[in-house]
Amino acid sequence: MARQQLEVLNALDVAKTQLYHFTAIVVAGMGFFTDAYDLFSISLLSKLLGRIYYTVPNSPKPGTLPPSVSSSVTGVALVGTLAGQLFFGWLGDKMGRKKVYGMTLLIMIVCSIASGLSFGSSPKGVMTTLCFFRFWLGFGIGGDYPLSATIMAEYANKKTRGAFVAAVFAMQGFGILFGGIVSLIVSAAFDHAFQSPSYEQNAAASTPPQADYVWRIVLMFGSIPAALTFYWRMKMPETARYTALVAKNAKQAAQDMGRVLNVEIEAEEEKVERMAQQKGSNFGLLSKEFLKRHGLHLFGTTSTWFLLDIAFYSQNLFQKDVFSAIGWIPPAKTMNAIGEVYKISRAQTLIALCSTVPGYWFTVAFIDIIGRFAIQMIGFFFMTVFMFAIAIPYDHWTKEANRIGFVVMYGLTFFFANFGPNATTFVVPAEIFPARLRSTCHGISAAAGKAGAIVGAYGFLYAAQNKDKSKADAGFPPGIGVKNALIVLGVINLLGMLCTFAVPEAKGKSLEEASQETIDESNGPQGP
Repeated sequence: MARQQLEVLNALDVAKTQLYHFTAIVVAGMGFFTDAYDLFSISLLSKLLGRIYYTVPNSPKPGTLPPSVSSSVTGVALVGTLAGQLFFGWLGDKMGRKKVYGMTLLIMIVCSIASGLSFGSSPKGVMTTLCFFRFWLGFGIGGDYPLSATIMAEYANKKTRGAFVAAVFAMQGFGILFGGIVSLIVSAAFDHAFQSPSYEQNAAASTPPQADYVWRIVLMFGSIPAALTFYWRMKMPETARYTALVAKNAKQAAQDMGRVLNVEIEAEEEKVERMAQQKGSNFGLLSKEFLKRHGLHLFGTTSTWFLLDIAFYSQNLFQKDVFSAIGWIPPAKTMNAIGEVYKISRAQTLIALCSTVPGYWFTVAFIDIIGRFAIQMIGFFFMTVFMFAIAIPYDHWTKEANRIGFVVMYGLTFFFANFGPNATTFVVPAEIFPARLRSTCHGISAAAGKAGAIVGAYGFLYAAQNKDKSKADAGFPPGIGVKNALIVLGVINLLGMLCTFAVPEAKGKSLEEASQETIDESNGPQGP
């Protein structure tokens, strides 16, 4: 007997784009807004933390965070995110998307505020409490990855589903921008109110006591957008696909979506019961049936996300080269503590505005026209090309006259990461797995990405150090040098291209077709 598409799911698939779609994008996207805000703003503030807590009296240069502290402050949030992706991904399939969705937002709000209230009488005390709260902030953010993607995919129509899910992810771009703007406003206001000399003029007075409020205010501000959407998150009904296909409550699914779409929908309880008894509709994640149907797909989504994030997060390596290359950030000793935050924020916000944000929205515009596979291949291809173009003649780019070319190449690498695998690796896992395992599989794929991020942020931080120990950054052992590190990244992007062949195309298909939930073992694949 052919499996029929439920009327409630068909109504969602063919629904015209309307207000509830855009509400869902904003409500689901706020988690990513907060995520990007937090990860981005800590990179703006780490220099200030170094000055406040680690300046040595009479030193010719202002203090910086020691390598172990620096990597902990940024790294604990990534580790927390990885744990949250796996845990909440699994919980989203067990308890339902909506119940878990409020929990993740609440964790984010509380921990954003708590990060800014980090206490302690010694530098070690402050950094330890900051790391503790940032781990749990990451844990909440991690839960948002599988849940936001799954909820948006399950709410969307099939014609524009890719664009809607990508738009949720693209809210990261606005989070980065907002982080830069808040940091600019706060640092400008404090610099104006508490004017202080540069470090070389008067080391002790260059960091006024009020500078301690700057980083705390910026970190706490991240909780405001998340708090504003909490009410709307609680009001969103459970997705019809979870209610009908996983919870097996056809009546509730029809009622919920009838309200959302303003149409009458038949409950079709008998059809749901028949589908539940169908052979091959109840296999688990660790079953042979899953391996046969989706094993290759899960390999594709996890490997591509893992490889992409190694390259994406290692951008921090040459960010400082880029900024000092263009002369946007003068030497640290020529600035006071708050002025330095202002200059770093200005530089990073400009980079975000020019290369990061446009890439996201190019994906939103084209994902349902040229498809996920094509965008991912194009992105990995150009990332490989530009990485090699920077790496092989690296000495050429470091010369004063060629530095603008270097910055353009650098910007294009990240444009093609966002108009490419950074967006598609988020979209695809929400479409190609069955409803009862969708959130779990997305969480596993996202966690593989965060594992790549940890490799990118730390492995390459050490790898890119100069081969000559005397020229390596303080506290670091010698590495393979920036040039060789970039060649390795080029190879990683090339591997990402190859692994993309394991990922199926879901453009224009309903979620049930894309995840093969319309397969009937006796009759082969059945259309809805």
